[in-house]
Amino acid sequence: MTEKEKMIKGLHYDPLDKELIAGRLNARRLVREISEIPMNKERQRRHLFKELLGKTEGRFYIENPFICDYGYNIHWGENSYANFGCIILDAAPVHIGKNVMMAPRVQILTATHPLEYKARNSGTEFAKPIHIGDNVWIGGGVIINPGVTIGNNSVIGSGSVVVKDIPENVVAAGNPCRVLKKIDNS
Repeated sequence: MTEKEKMIKGLHYDPLDKELIAGRLNARRLVREISEIPMNKERQRRHLFKELLGKTEGRFYIENPFICDYGYNIHWGENSYANFGCIILDAAPVHIGKNVMMAPRVQILTATHPLEYKARNSGTEFAKPIHIGDNVWIGGGVIINPGVTIGNNSVIGSGSVVVKDIPENVVAAGNPCRVLKKIDNS
């Protein structure tokens, strides 16, 4: 099994593997090219985003600056939007549903490290996938940690640190993020 396959499956992998380094360098090149395209040249930007991201659906919009590790593990839903300064560490798959709105400086972080210092010092790491449902609104400065799922139609308050799954149709906020109330979406 290659280090890339291990990474995507959530197993311990070596981030200094040549194929993984090449993937990160390619993502940085594409992100840099995207950032140099004027905002009114949407067709060019979209073309490069489609090359960078693993899967895109329909229309979507991502503001500059945007940063990601690999890009190919990001699945971006139709009509979803990321405001300025979105960071996605996509060592594992990141699924962003349809009609998702992300305020500035949202961080989606799949990468993690062993808790035991000897294993952590070995240089290996692992990652856990993140799933964001349809019609989710994520407030400014939110941090979404590895392995989290956010249910459809939910709202995450600004500055929250999401460390566990959030169900559908709720408002959740805080550090750690917790459900504050249900939303009646009937």
